[in-house]
Amino acid sequence: MADNVTPLASLSLTHVYYNPDDPISLLCAWLALVPQALCVVYATLIWSTREAEVILMFAGQLACEAANFALKRLIKEERPARIHSTGGKGYGMPSSHAQFVSFWAVALGLFLLARHTPREQQQQQKQKQREKKKQVTNVKTTKNGSGNGSLFKTLTDSATDLERYAHEPWSFAHRFVASLGALVLAGAVAWSRTYLGYHTEKQVLVGCGAGTLCAVAWFVVTHVVRQSGLLGQILDFPVVRWFRVRDLVVEEDLPQAGWEKWEEQRVARREVEERKKAL
Repeated sequence: MADNVTPLASLSLTHVYYNPDDPISLLCAWLALVPQALCVVYATLIWSTREAEVILMFAGQLACEAANFALKRLIKEERPARIHSTGGKGYGMPSSHAQFVSFWAVALGLFLLARHTPREQQQQQKQKQREKKKQVTNVKTTKNGSGNGSLFKTLTDSATDLERYAHEPWSFAHRFVASLGALVLAGAVAWSRTYLGYHTEKQVLVGCGAGTLCAVAWFVVTHVVRQSGLLGQILDFPVVRWFRVRDLVVEEDLPQAGWEKWEEQRVARREVEERKKAL
């Protein structure tokens, strides 16, 4: 009976070989799961924001994966012998992990530095309006309060300064630092593939180059799609409108539209409460 038992297989999607006695090897094993984590982030952002730019970036990511699939079967270069001895499968040239994270980091950097243009002046005007409303509220509080009014005003001003910083659109310097952070993470993931022995340095470098080329090419394609008006036409399709797909993140931060709606409701609710107290 034992000879007829079917041997179990391993789901290689999240199966990573590492040295349990080496802390760096364990860290590299976790870095190997970054592409899977990014796919979860893509899916979450697409579902929660319905942003066309996020959908386009994920479509480019999938196209990059398809290119890696084709390149591996065209080049047919084996992985290092160490991985083959442990049961590693598939070709090694180019590294799919390196190509994946390189596309993601370069595509994100191109978006943040070349395409994302938040409407700073408009947001600054809205922020000034909020500050005026808060100043009126502070004056009322000071008149109705006692000696603690100045202390309350100081605390309110500090909170206002913190809120102003938190809700200002990212400057070019902020976006540059975020892009640099994405490149550092991509570099760490790519390096981990050689440390774990899944790829040679050449396979990783070719993967990084292929991912970068795919990201630049996809940025050009999406730029043409935007400039030609094709994206606007697609967004007007009934089925696209049914899914509530929008294209706002190019000009504003992801949480901005929802925050403005919440602020309007909050201010309106406070005005109603003040009127009830006045009566």
